[in-house]
Amino acid sequence: MSEAPPPVPDRLYGRRRGHPLRQRQQRLMDVTLPRLALDPADPLAAFPVRPQELWLEVGFGGGEHALAQIEANPQAGLIAAEVFENGICSLLTRLVPEEQEATAPLPPNLRLWTEDARRLLRTLPEASLSRLFLMFPDPWPKARHAKRRFVHPSIIPVLARAIRPGGEWRIATDDPTYQEWVVEVMGAQDAFTRVSLELSRPEGWPGTRYEAKALREGRQPMYWVWRRQG
Repeated sequence: MSEAPPPVPDRLYGRRRGHPLRQRQQRLMDVTLPRLALDPADPLAAFPVRPQELWLEVGFGGGEHALAQIEANPQAGLIAAEVFENGICSLLTRLVPEEQEATAPLPPNLRLWTEDARRLLRTLPEASLSRLFLMFPDPWPKARHAKRRFVHPSIIPVLARAIRPGGEWRIATDDPTYQEWVVEVMGAQDAFTRVSLELSRPEGWPGTRYEAKALREGRQPMYWVWRRQG
């Protein structure tokens, strides 16, 4: 009998790299990125000052949202997850001046994860997260690619284990197919209760380049808050 498939589809789809990394970008990856390393088995210990709560952003893109959140919420330790190297470099470029990749001070409440976020979620201690962000994820609009979407029936029990009761899951997307998918998937589960659904960005939600592009091109974003039952 063949081995059962994993409960969460964690194969990494999409690109890890766009254009070849420039010298400065490669130095950021080689020198600065290790300074923000995370131990998923004991994530709070990875921060120089133990944070009051732990947050996770899945797919931080260019880093605008993540950096705004850590600045506005110094009490929270944010794990920012992204696999696309050019996006990682974009965030790191904002953090350290050139020629200071090894020495510039780094935000004490930020750590990076550069593998698939679903693998991290299965490793984190139970009920360790108090907030999860999913901002404008890749929609994988074709029906045959639905298994590649982060919002997926098989991720719900994984998130329910990792997010503490009362914790918050924020989802934003401008893609109509993904919007319908969120309604379908979240309507078929009982681990999370919908707190709100807005058609304009709520207060406390920093903007991203993807949101700005969607608005320029006439697409309507939707913004959900879901609360972990418990």
